Amino acid sequence: HRMQSIGTLAGGIAHDFNNILSAIIGYTELTVDYLEKGSLPYNNLQEVLEAGGRAKELINQILTFSRQSEQDLKPLQLKVVINDVLKLIRATLPSSIEIRKDLTSDAAILGDQIKIHQILMNLCTNASHAMLEKGGVLSVSLSEVELDPGFIAKHFDIKPGSYLKLSVSDTGHGMSAGLMEHIFDPFFTTKEKGKGEHIFDPFFTTKEKGKGTGMGLSVVHGIVKSHNGTIHVYSEPGEGSTFNVYLPIIEKKLEQKIRAEKPIPTGTEHILFVDDEESLINMAKQLLVSLGYTVTSRINSIEAFELFKTRPDAFDLVITDLTMPNMPGDELASKIMAIRRDIPVILCTGFSTRITEEKAKSLGIKAFIMKPLIRKDIAETLRQVLDRE
Repeated sequence: HRMQSIGTLAGGIAHDFNNILSAIIGYTELTVDYLEKGSLPYNNLQEVLEAGGRAKELINQILTFSRQSEQDLKPLQLKVVINDVLKLIRATLPSSIEIRKDLTSDAAILGDQIKIHQILMNLCTNASHAMLEKGGVLSVSLSEVELDPGFIAKHFDIKPGSYLKLSVSDTGHGMSAGLMEHIFDPFFTTKEKGKGEHIFDPFFTTKEKGKGTGMGLSVVHGIVKSHNGTIHVYSEPGEGSTFNVYLPIIEKKLEQKIRAEKPIPTGTEHILFVDDEESLINMAKQLLVSLGYTVTSRINSIEAFELFKTRPDAFDLVITDLTMPNMPGDELASKIMAIRRDIPVILCTGFSTRITEEKAKSLGIKAFIMKPLIRKDIAETLRQVLDRE
């Protein structure tokens, strides 16, 4: 329930924040075109765009952390996920905590990205909480190891073979041997130093109430086991803690697809753009006109539908926001396509759990774009959709 609440909250934040980012990134991209490359204003706005990109990634990571789903195992480069998590963690830590990383392997595992992300977030957040008072060092390392029969004899829950060893260490207060024996038990409770806290429940963290991540080491243990791995901890009071996660390797290195930089495509078609945010209407209109398109915009979905009814052949494509008052974007799309079956519709949103890309396409919608709207992305999507028609 706690994770579900976090997901709902994160989704609401993502929707509003991605609308704000659309305006920031969109207007910045438009303004850069009027500046001389290499000039101080140009370089300053490039920094704004870079910061906007980091903010976009940050929101995506928050959503990944909060999202609950069925396990979806795919080849996954663990190094990439670790780097994503450390970016997110860095934004939440005080400067008194230093992050050190040593990621020496590009090998892949068969994993669920969301679940692996949750493991890392939990271990790193717990480690950081152990150092909040005095500061310290959060160390994350990744290496390849061969687990031989001698190791397996002591840790009989896995098979011999090649594994990725993920280590998360802190220099915090550490744990006693008695405490470590039970940290993965889902129902163990204890009173420590007079505190009657049920700290070893399914939402266990080794920290004070109200400072945990809300997931728990018992759940971390379950995720690791479901990935055919194992997790072990070493700690001493006053000496910090180290969690070692072992996950079986499936590939030594994933091929990275490098896409050649292409010029931004343009067009001359007539687009009907619908959004209930005036700042986004103005920005999108400028953006689309800069790409060569003719644009008619409406801030109200009902008004947009009435306009389309009177002039159904005037438009080559419709772009509509999903979340709008009176009539949501998917309903507007259905009504528009009922009048003119061949009209391509692109649906865009800051965040939605109500409709997915697959569901949108099942309704006949040609493309599903997540905000913030980046000029290059929307330009390429427009041509992909229009050139298919």
